[in-house]
Order: sequence, then C-alpha cells, then structure tokens
Amino acid sequence: MPMLLIKGSYEILGTDPDGDTIHFRPDNPDEWDLIGGDRKVKRNAAGRGKLRLEAIDALETHYSRTGPTVHQPLALANAARDAVLEWVGFTSVTRGANGLVTASTPASAPGFVLTRGVDISHRCIAFAGRGEPPAASGIQVLVDAAMLELTLNHHLIKEGLVYPLYYSTLFHDLRNAITTAAQKARTATPPKGVWAEDSTVSGATVTGMSSITEDEVIFPKLFRRLVDYLNLGDTDLSGFRAYLDQQADRFLILPTGQFTTGLDEVVQVSGTTVKMTRNPEDLVFDEE
Repeated sequence: MPMLLIKGSYEILGTDPDGDTIHFRPDNPDEWDLIGGDRKVKRNAAGRGKLRLEAIDALETHYSRTGPTVHQPLALANAARDAVLEWVGFTSVTRGANGLVTASTPASAPGFVLTRGVDISHRCIAFAGRGEPPAASGIQVLVDAAMLELTLNHHLIKEGLVYPLYYSTLFHDLRNAITTAAQKARTATPPKGVWAEDSTVSGATVTGMSSITEDEVIFPKLFRRLVDYLNLGDTDLSGFRAYLDQQADRFLILPTGQFTTGLDEVVQVSGTTVKMTRNPEDLVFDEE
C-alpha cells in the first residue's frame, strides 16, 4: 500500500493524548499539504497537528460529542494511552488537574508517520513509527505487512490494548495483518488487554451510563453510539436499534460480503443486554 512518509517529532505538551491519538510536528510542516484529498490537517503556527492512528480504536478516555465528558473503564483506557507515550519515546509525563500534559521527558520524541488521508476532524490518519524513518521524508513508500509490524498501531493491537477498526481506504493485506494480531491477542492464554474483559460479542449489561463508563468493556464505536443514545435522556434500550438505524453507518460485513447501512444489522438488544453479532475485525466502514 503506497503511503506518504513524513518525518518529525511527537509533541504532547498542552495536549491530552489517548490510546489512538497523539500530536505530531513534521520537520517540514509544508509536508502536511502533500497528503491527498480535499481535507487539510489542522495545525498550529509551528506546524503541530493531530494524528488519528489508522486501523485501531482505543477505549475512550474522554468522549463528549453529545453531552458531559465520559470515559470507558479507565484502567484499560489509560493503559493504552500510556503504551502510546512509552512506545514513541516519552519516559515521564506530568499532567495538570485538567488532564493536560504540563511536562514531559523528553520534550519531544523523534519519529515519522505513514499516511494516505485526513479525517473529518482534520486529523492525519496514520501509522506511526519511531526513530529514524526507512526512507526520505515527503515521498511515497510501499507499506507492507513487514513494515506495518514496526509501527505503534501494530504494537497496540498485538498487546491487546486496542480494538481493530477498519475503513474502506485500508488495503486488505494490512487489514489482514492487523486482524491476525488482534485474534492472537484475543485467543492468548490468558487473553491480552481488553480481550480479558471484553463483552462486545458475549453481551454487555447496560442499565445506565455508569454501566459502560465503569464496568463493561466494549468496542469503542459501540460505546460512542450507546453514550449518544443514553444522552437523549432514556435508559430504555428498546429504542437503541432504531437509533442505530438512524445513524446510518455504512459498512461491509467481511465474512458474508454483505454491504449494509446501520449498526442495528449487527447489534442485538434483549432487555438490558446489548451485544454485537460480529467481531470488530469483521466490519469495514465507509470513510466518515
């Protein structure tokens, strides 16, 4: 899969990184504009922009799209965040009362990103690397499964710290490599990371917001939809599948080859139990 390589540094001062997002400043900020597509990376005067790590979805540490800020079970959510910071090269991080980073050692960490696009929030969608890049900055490189295994994204999946989350822009060979790593983490003895507590397919008991913020570990995309539904003001889950239909997520179900609209196609609700009928790696979403 051809991707643009951009060399630079990870910088976290004044930010609130999580398990699938971190800020990055290219050595040459003009290289942000080499990314194809109509969207541009939002960046500050120094060129620092935000990365959204490709092909993964971490437990939420702060989600607030439709109401007060909420999170998923923090032990695992913070474990993914801390693994991101440690892997790219930060040895210590100090945060203020508001959660923002006030100091770090080192002040920045060298690395590179491999990217093909920018998301609707103007974040660079990327595979993240550390240290010296394998090629010159600002050029297209062929990213195969071997190179993927050297990225932060693969590390997080391999350790079971995040879920797979695929969009149609990702080539199948890289998707398959992520799936293999995720399945190994899930079937390990004992299961790694989130998989030891995951109730996405087995069924999560949802009696209110605290069920999914404190207790149940589920696919973050499902979590976000549940939060938005509960923020409508009713804990009665009988309307949740209809709500999912209204959101009109478009996706392919890989095992069947069925292209469909609405997560209600792969979600079941019985009383206070919510579950997906497919594992996250079985779904490939249209780009948002």
